[in-house]
Amino acid sequence: MNKEERIKLFKSMSSIERQELIFSKMKARGIEIGSGVPNRKYDSKEVYELIRILNCFPELREKK
Repeated sequence: MNKEERIKLFKSMSSIERQELIFSKMKARGIEIGSGVPNRKYDSKEVYELIRILNCFPELREKK
C-alpha cells in the first residue's frame, strides 16, 4: 500500500477506528498508553518538533 492509499484509508476511518489502529500499533511496538513523563504536559508544537527530530534519526526509534 503506498502513501496515498494509506492516507485515503486513514481519512475514511471513523475517529474510534483511528484510535484503535493507533493503539494497536503502539502495543505492537511495546509503547504503553500514558508512558510519557509523569506530571508532564506537552503542547502540540513541542510534540511535532520531537517527531520531526526523531524522523531524522531512525536509529533512535528502534527498540534495543
